[in-house]
Amino acid sequence: MLRGLVTEHGQARRHEARLLRAGNPALWTLLTAGRLLGPLVRLPRLGWVVTDPVLARRILNDPAFSMVGEGGVGDLWGQLFGPDFASFFAGARHAELRSLARDLFTEDSARLLVDRVQGPHHARLRARLAAGEEVDLAAVVRTTSAYTVADLLGVAVSDDDAALALFASAERLAALALGTQASTALAPEVIAKAGALVESITGGVGQAYRTGGPDTILGRCRDLDLGLDLAKGLTTLLVIAGTETGASSLTRTVALLHDTGQQHRLLADPALTANAVREGLRVTTPAPVIGRHIARDTEIAGRRLRRDGRVMMLTYVADNKAGPFDITRAYVPETRQLWFGAGRHLCLGAAVARVQLTRLLEALTTDGRPWRVVSRAPARQVLVPTYESLRIRTA
Repeated sequence: MLRGLVTEHGQARRHEARLLRAGNPALWTLLTAGRLLGPLVRLPRLGWVVTDPVLARRILNDPAFSMVGEGGVGDLWGQLFGPDFASFFAGARHAELRSLARDLFTEDSARLLVDRVQGPHHARLRARLAAGEEVDLAAVVRTTSAYTVADLLGVAVSDDDAALALFASAERLAALALGTQASTALAPEVIAKAGALVESITGGVGQAYRTGGPDTILGRCRDLDLGLDLAKGLTTLLVIAGTETGASSLTRTVALLHDTGQQHRLLADPALTANAVREGLRVTTPAPVIGRHIARDTEIAGRRLRRDGRVMMLTYVADNKAGPFDITRAYVPETRQLWFGAGRHLCLGAAVARVQLTRLLEALTTDGRPWRVVSRAPARQVLVPTYESLRIRTA
């Protein structure tokens, strides 16, 4: 029994390793090395690197570390949308928008959103599997993720092809940030490519901004008088966050349940679904690295971090220190929900991500039959490691 469990965990780790390596070789190298590093280490060219979950959360809650400036994601967005958008992350308007939109991201709101948008897709998924069809779960998840974030924003998506095109544009735009581990400065040709992709993502934003109701993000942006340019930047950010990271955690969790054999435990005891969701998010950690700019001299864990430096939280390493994927694992207070970040920039869509994964697992386990992975292929040259294809069939 123990030997079988070890073998299954080894198989799951190998598939995850292939996925990470194919998607972003530089990231894979960094995360692999990160397992050997101490809690806080300074590396040449990269700056400070954090592998401890408690220390990472402390930094993410500390105002001495900023999203704006070299090393922070705000630096990337500022190069695409201008300094006003970069400063938005650190300003009062950011907090105001989060506060105003918070009711759209509660657990109840997330359930209503996911059931309304994804419910029909999950019903078709169950029917296809029950009929013995082979289904590419990665394609299903890309489609439903795009529909969901578009609905939340208030942007119209006409059909599945349009949803997949939206996802593809977001994936290509995010991939332009590959290679920014050492510096978040983008080359002019990269910024030009990004501009074309932003246009394809935000084509319907003007209409949605003018007509969106109070139950949409763009409607709230208009009511706050944030301006159309800022709304386009926020739309681009939310489309990437709401499609890539969600699709990654969903398909990889389903694969982990299969590869470790733990789908059988889940089928036998559906009450383990919440645990499976938490473990899937912990082990996959779709945002495997979170960067911050050091805004002022500060001391952390006995080390002096100088102003204008950079720090990277290796959240994937920090989260996985708790051990391999195990749906019977109790809550780990050290990690809490570090896969969603921490502090004032904690992922606003955390509840939506949890509900999406919950509903997908419920769709796969409703009829009590295990699934098997017929074939799989990792996505290559992407910022967020994920499956390009994950074809499954039920027994």
